[in-house]
Amino acid sequence: MFRLRSFRACCSRRLFHGGAVSRDQVLDQLQTCSAEDQVFDVVGRNKAKLSASHVSYAIGQLWKFQRERPHMLRTIEQVRNHPQFLTLRVLAENKISLMDDASVVDMLYGVLRLQVEHHDSLVQQLVTEAWNRLERFQMATLSKFAVCLSDQFLQHSPLMGQITQIVSQRLDSIQDARVLTPLMNSIFALVSPQLRDALFKKADFLLDKTNPLHFNNPRRVVQFIRNVKQIHRPLLEKCNQLLLQNVPRMDVEHISIILGLYHSMQYNNCDFRLAVRQRLMELVDTGTDPATFTKLYASLGPIAGQESTALLLADELNPHQALGVVETMEEMQCRNLQLINNYLQGSVYPYEVTMLTRVLSMLPSPRPDEPVLSRVNAVIPQCNLNDLNTYAMVVAKWIRNDPSYRHNTSSKYVRLLQTLNRCSRERLHSFESLDVVLEEVKCLSGEWFDEMLLEESMVTMQKLIDQISCTNVHELGVYLTRTNYFCAALMDRIASVIIENIDKIHYSATYSIMLPFAVLNYDPPKAEEFFDVCIRHFTPYISSFDPHLLVLLAYALALADYFPEEVVREIFNVDFLAKLDAQLETFPDGLNMRIRLRLMELNRAVCLECPEFQVPWFHERYCKQLQKRANSFISPAQQQIHKMLGDVLGGMNCAKVGVLTPYFYTVGDIALEFLDSKSFCKNSWHMKGEAMMKKRHLEILGYHVLQIPHFEWNSMELSSEDAWKEYLRKKIFSELP
Repeated sequence: MFRLRSFRACCSRRLFHGGAVSRDQVLDQLQTCSAEDQVFDVVGRNKAKLSASHVSYAIGQLWKFQRERPHMLRTIEQVRNHPQFLTLRVLAENKISLMDDASVVDMLYGVLRLQVEHHDSLVQQLVTEAWNRLERFQMATLSKFAVCLSDQFLQHSPLMGQITQIVSQRLDSIQDARVLTPLMNSIFALVSPQLRDALFKKADFLLDKTNPLHFNNPRRVVQFIRNVKQIHRPLLEKCNQLLLQNVPRMDVEHISIILGLYHSMQYNNCDFRLAVRQRLMELVDTGTDPATFTKLYASLGPIAGQESTALLLADELNPHQALGVVETMEEMQCRNLQLINNYLQGSVYPYEVTMLTRVLSMLPSPRPDEPVLSRVNAVIPQCNLNDLNTYAMVVAKWIRNDPSYRHNTSSKYVRLLQTLNRCSRERLHSFESLDVVLEEVKCLSGEWFDEMLLEESMVTMQKLIDQISCTNVHELGVYLTRTNYFCAALMDRIASVIIENIDKIHYSATYSIMLPFAVLNYDPPKAEEFFDVCIRHFTPYISSFDPHLLVLLAYALALADYFPEEVVREIFNVDFLAKLDAQLETFPDGLNMRIRLRLMELNRAVCLECPEFQVPWFHERYCKQLQKRANSFISPAQQQIHKMLGDVLGGMNCAKVGVLTPYFYTVGDIALEFLDSKSFCKNSWHMKGEAMMKKRHLEILGYHVLQIPHFEWNSMELSSEDAWKEYLRKKIFSELP
């Protein structure tokens, strides 16, 4: 018995001693490294002993050390050029088949982050090996692999298509937002509408269960919403609330990314803008390197409404950083020629060609040289409609500034415009999706667009009218309003879709949906039902609206002669107006002035049309200041009408021009009003809502209102003084009671 126990003890000691000897000493050395040179030293001393796991761990450590440093202090190029890094790459290629699934993807992720070229044999072999194992990947590994493919610009590849199919089949198994959100953005270009909606639902569910301090999750969800060009309002609002909680912890880079996403979606949130402005002001002294400064300038400039010291770092910015600053300067309406000139250097991508060409057209420079025109001409066939519109505006400026154009009808500008016209028509006619049309035309404006594309865009949309749905009525409503184009067929379809699907519309989208009907003064079939369902839908959420948006919504309703009491009382109280003032401080001057004007006009409309609400008129001083700045401008047409009224009525003392009524409407005698082109839709003589509301208000004030449309006054029939006087006699003596 004793001998047996002794034998066991001896064996046990041997086994224990053998275990100690077999410990992975190379891994122990790698784990104690605290810098890249220590990792390379271990690699150099143990080349013959390095296993697949050692190589994977070493590359992971090299990226970890780089990731922990600020961008400006990273030494990726030195790491990549180190002789022992080449050793690691060669060993990795030879040991790929021995790696487990996670190690293959981790290795690929690490070498890409260390900026190994995409065409490098190691990267190619890792991608191939991962593809062969794809079906057995865990979802976390699949998510990381999809990110690696996106880094290599393979979003549309068959491999990404296979990943998209796996996600569709195994979506229910994902229980971590950190796995889902990178995966969503990797496959966004290939998701079907059904999978897109399923991803929205899954993201909504997982955000409720994730740590709210992990703000990269909601940020990536916002990015997905932007990428798929489908604004899911409830999910966007949830993400915004999570991001808002984390603003005090964000750096310039995170804020820059989020503001860029919001800007591209035209999404504004009062609380977020105020919090971000405060945080950026705290960080303003940290932007000393070009990369950080660029992001800080682009983020803070439009919010703070001030120029930063961009010129101090101008020579240190690369073309991409310069582009960001130039775009911000344009938004701020800054015209620092010395600064802009510093950016017009070096090679650029097509998007940069478009942007910098626009900047070039702002400068008081001579005609463009041939290299510039050649570069523009080469880029045009690759451009979308928005870029084509930009080039058309630039060419128009060049034509105005180049005297030689007047003497050369076959000039280089004519040829450029012909190319623009051809490419734009071909692109517009190729569209078979209404969503794609709306995406490309939503920001277009200018004379060239009005003449060449506006009418054709409406024809294209009417061909696709059956594709109008609850997911795109918002964008269509914005487009109709912005272009000032009256199209009863499209508006009737919008109204029909809304009446049937109002429960599928986010409450905040009702503003842009109702806006064209109010602005363009159009009542669709079942108009009362249309406005009623919209008002009932958003009313429970009026306290959730951003202040400026609620003002605009109420003004639009006032144009259409609707005054919901709940909305009026929400706006005209001290707390709301104080919050509105705070929000307007973060807006550019133009938008700030527009919102304040709409508030005044809403205040006036409520006082005149709903006296029972007992809302006080508190814009007297504002209107006097506005009138003083306007300097009582009287148009030539008004002056002409005033002179002839004196002849018709028996003396100049019988007519006054530019009379101010109570509530500061400007009218002539007997409220005779000249309606210029702004009072009508762009494509017809259909009068807009603002002119109709003014007529209503003047009649409430006791005036007999006579309106003189510009197209009647300037018509060929009224080409003589006698004809104009006869026209006024008929207007005054036949239309007045």
